[in-house]
Amino acid sequence: MADKTGRPVLYLVACAAPPALTIGETIALLQDDGWTVCLIPTPTTATWIDVAALAEQTGYPVRADWRKPQDPRLLPDADAVLVAPATFNTINKWAVGNNDNYALGILNESLGQRLPMIVYPYARSTLTSHPAYAQHVALLHAAGVSFPGIDGLQKAASGDRLPWASVQESLRPLHGTRQG
Repeated sequence: MADKTGRPVLYLVACAAPPALTIGETIALLQDDGWTVCLIPTPTTATWIDVAALAEQTGYPVRADWRKPQDPRLLPDADAVLVAPATFNTINKWAVGNNDNYALGILNESLGQRLPMIVYPYARSTLTSHPAYAQHVALLHAAGVSFPGIDGLQKAASGDRLPWASVQESLRPLHGTRQG
């Protein structure tokens, strides 16, 4: 599946962590690589970013809330999903099937569709040392989710930035890989 221009569609789920503040840079890199990017922030992330500017940059609404049943679907179907930054909270909720916000709903549905999914966790070591975290990362990995940005499927990035160039590189093999 591709958008109306023929470019593959990437859903970018951004969680509330400092790297989300530079998500526009990531979108630009991914667009340069030929992706149509649809940004789906968690509810908290949506309060941190300039939703209008990012909607203009992507050409699609930035969706943080569920649509009403009578409202039309405004996003094209995804070919792949990137979760960056992925917080401790989102990884744990996703792994147990929690669907309490639109971003988690997208992640759960995309997992069920067997879309290619790449996750770049971002969490403090005091959180990633929690026993639930390693179990949930392993569960998602076993379900086909890729975690190229962490060592031994446990350690996550920290600081103010994610390795956006590495994120970009990890997505390059996914052009045109929709498996739905």
